[in-house]
Amino acid sequence: MMKAWSKLIISHTIIGCLAAFSPLTAQTSAPTDQVPSLKETFVYKSVGDHEIRADVYRKPGEEIRPGIIWIHGGALIFGSRNSMAEEQLELYLNAGYTVIAIDYRLAPETKLPQIIEDLEDAYSWVVSKGPGLYNIDPARIGVIGHSAGGYLTLMAGFRAKPTPKALVSFYGYGDIIGPWYSAPDSFYNQRPKIDKEIAYKAVGDSIVSYAPSQSPKYSRGQFYLYCRQNGLWPLEVSGHDPHKEPAWFQPYEPLQNVTGTYPPTVLLHGEIDTDVPFWQSVKMAGELEKQGIPYKLVTDPDWQHGFDGRSWDDQTVKRAFEKILSFLEEHLK
Repeated sequence: MMKAWSKLIISHTIIGCLAAFSPLTAQTSAPTDQVPSLKETFVYKSVGDHEIRADVYRKPGEEIRPGIIWIHGGALIFGSRNSMAEEQLELYLNAGYTVIAIDYRLAPETKLPQIIEDLEDAYSWVVSKGPGLYNIDPARIGVIGHSAGGYLTLMAGFRAKPTPKALVSFYGYGDIIGPWYSAPDSFYNQRPKIDKEIAYKAVGDSIVSYAPSQSPKYSRGQFYLYCRQNGLWPLEVSGHDPHKEPAWFQPYEPLQNVTGTYPPTVLLHGEIDTDVPFWQSVKMAGELEKQGIPYKLVTDPDWQHGFDGRSWDDQTVKRAFEKILSFLEEHLK
């Protein structure tokens, strides 16, 4: 595992737009009280001359706070640490948490074992450097992720050391080699077929760990769509064929690695999700149940993939975040 950590602070700014917001009230409109928050950007790891960064958001003051490591989605192929919805960031900050949003190397230029190394190294950096750099309590750390970030969150449940105190997985998945990912997808094949040449023009050979925007002509999203239309995601992300080498994937399957030491977990998933099947969270909940792990399965029949991106006035979203904060309060505070 590479641990070329840097203490360099890339930026240090004040964010004055983060407003006081109580998620446990009936308030649904943007609050008016402005509470400044600090944002600092660090290099938590270097691979050769490529720097991988984390943004740390916290309220001013010397108080030692529990931490949330936030992991973006994007199929492990695209996305970035700055994609968290501002309302959600406000929610966590005003509930008393320091939030660490991380980047990680992206596929297919980087393969799955090295992506998981980044997850482990980011977590180790937070535990070892966080107390001195931003007053975090290393014994009270939770992990929250969305989609592929939800998958990485579930991976953290058995790969991050020391074990996180709580996990929150938004429409994540514990199985990465099932037919939903390793066979052509019927939903994505309703769209125009992505040509192989176009798909591969969106990716290259150099390390990528930050892909926040999509080029209108050659986008990494097109490469993902190509993978789903042809059932190639596990192969492209790992470099191994799930049909010929299923055993290779076992260390990268949360569903196969739930034990009695797995952390308390919240699983949120829409029943009509067309990107990550609803049963992914149902199966994960079943494994947690077998092992006696505290968990919550939060669902809704009208939620699709990315349901938390709905209007903040949506009562189903509001109730979901109330459950999340109650769970974090129980296990991190």
